[in-house]
Amino acid sequence: MTPDTFPSLHRHRIGVDLGGTKIEAVVLGGDGQERARRRIPTPTDGYAATVRAVITLVETLECELGLPPAPVGIGIPGTLSRATGRVKNANSTCLNGQRLDHDLEEALGRPVRIQNDANCFTMSEAADGAGAGAQIVFGVILGTGVGAGLVINGTVIDGPNGITGEWGHNPLPWPMDDERPGPDCYCGRCGCIEAFLSGPGLAARHRDSGHQPATPAELADAAAHGDAAAIATLDRYTDRLARGLAHVINIIDPDVIVLGGGLSNLTRLYDGVPRLWGRWVFSDRVDTTLVQAVHGDSSGVRGAAWLWPSPCETPR
Repeated sequence: MTPDTFPSLHRHRIGVDLGGTKIEAVVLGGDGQERARRRIPTPTDGYAATVRAVITLVETLECELGLPPAPVGIGIPGTLSRATGRVKNANSTCLNGQRLDHDLEEALGRPVRIQNDANCFTMSEAADGAGAGAQIVFGVILGTGVGAGLVINGTVIDGPNGITGEWGHNPLPWPMDDERPGPDCYCGRCGCIEAFLSGPGLAARHRDSGHQPATPAELADAAAHGDAAAIATLDRYTDRLARGLAHVINIIDPDVIVLGGGLSNLTRLYDGVPRLWGRWVFSDRVDTTLVQAVHGDSSGVRGAAWLWPSPCETPR
């Protein structure tokens, strides 16, 4: 089946955000407005269960709305290798080495478009979110992992290796003595930005400092109530994020950096990080702005739906 044969192409598109902890799907109408949304926990028992969950979610939405088969876009925490066609670099490691697009297409009986989840997130925010109207938008997801995407003049920049924006798997810049060599990362290296700045990384660094285990939400609540240990942990996190993003500004010089993911809800970041990052940015002043995603958790799934053309576009 080719894109042109979809009877619902000019009416509905389905986007799926396949995350490490949840799978979310949304149905967008031809006008870009949301028609339905569902979210389920990501299965913990392997690849086959994850594929079944995506299929069930798509078919459930279509059944509830009485839709014929609609085009499906998937955002994943990794990318498809251009050499093998298999998933690579996913922090949801059960996806790595799998022919996810092939398996979903076979089960759903239609073409499926797959893109890195951070690229989907950034495209959504650049189109009509926090980065609307900006020339260069760098979108960062701070969640189970740390990913990023780059949109320039409304176009996702993917790169010849499909890894544009893999900011999380560079070393934390300008490390302090107690940050060397850094915590182990699932990618096999140590000291990666993701190991410091992901949600699990934040919790682990708090624990490593000799404190009781706490989730990021618990740390934020404790800090708001004056807990000194939680405040110190979040101050370290803010400083590390400022260094990481200063590195990005020195290379890309974006107009705006948009934060998404669960940790983007730490309101202290939007004042604290810009106050600090000038120490490391190679400029007399920093005009880049740091903002929270307008569409919140919805940006990734909306961007996935937009992997298919709207009624006024030509199928790509």
